[in-house]
Amino acid sequence: MTTATLTENPKLKLARHYPVAPEKVWRARTEPQQIARWFNPSGQHTVVLAETDVRVGGAWRINLRSATGEEHGASGVYREVAPQRKLVFTWMGACAGDAQSLVTLTLAPAGGGTDLVLLHERFADEPARDQHQTGWNGCLAGLEDYLTRG
Repeated sequence: MTTATLTENPKLKLARHYPVAPEKVWRARTEPQQIARWFNPSGQHTVVLAETDVRVGGAWRINLRSATGEEHGASGVYREVAPQRKLVFTWMGACAGDAQSLVTLTLAPAGGGTDLVLLHERFADEPARDQHQTGWNGCLAGLEDYLTRG
């Protein structure tokens, strides 16, 4: 008799503290003109398109251009929206082979600022998770720079 073991898809959890109010972090993540100023996974991309329809069932899309002119992007649909507290959305992008994953951002007031926890789940495999970890770390560093330096 053969038995199979079900394994959970790889996931990624990152946490950051930002020295600004949750409202400011929320706006930076949900307003297209603000996203365009910090969403830079490698420090070598430019946002060429940022669109958000921040409501349950609304779509979002971000397209980036690398220093060499290559364009790629990601898109998805908002599944849960709790202003200044929680944002859940699907994630699809060419860098993940167009597989759909799920991102949950939670914000909580803490220490005169905001604690942000990013949980990215349902990766197809560990290499996809690792690639996104590098990208998310770059983006969260860009967010910190944007929130603290403008």
